[in-house]
Amino acid sequence: MTDRYIDVSLSKRGVHCTAKLLDDRAPITCEAVWNALPLSSDVYHAKYARNEIYALFPAFAPAEPPLENPTVTPIPGDLCYFSFSGTQLGTQAYGYGGASGVQAGTPVIDLALFYERNNLLLNGDVGWVPGIVWGQVVEGLDAMAEACNDLWRGGALGETLSFSRV
Repeated sequence: MTDRYIDVSLSKRGVHCTAKLLDDRAPITCEAVWNALPLSSDVYHAKYARNEIYALFPAFAPAEPPLENPTVTPIPGDLCYFSFSGTQLGTQAYGYGGASGVQAGTPVIDLALFYERNNLLLNGDVGWVPGIVWGQVVEGLDAMAEACNDLWRGGALGETLSFSRV
């Protein structure tokens, strides 16, 4: 199989990076994401996992991928896939509100980019939250990490995280 690449961007900040899909390690997840592209939604900065930005999407795979190539300690440049029920993310503590599409009983897909070290996928409400590592940034991580840090400090309002084929 030929290597596949995607562009990951923060639209308002005008920054992007290129990631290689890990078809050899997470083939089912890679295929589900690839077939759903392009995807774009409001970006959030993690509260619990530290150096992570992510966007939430309605379920897009015909069936949820199995937990292939899992991690609870993502490294810089990892792209991770998480699947949650709206009930898991629907509490007021998460702060998504109605505009995000997070509703009880509705599956929510979280596509995340980890941009720095020392991440731990441990949530105080539910415990360990393993993610599927389906991609790795191969170009532009330094500029993206700088923009992600700005997002943390300056706020995410009005910013979108986009994934598209290269």
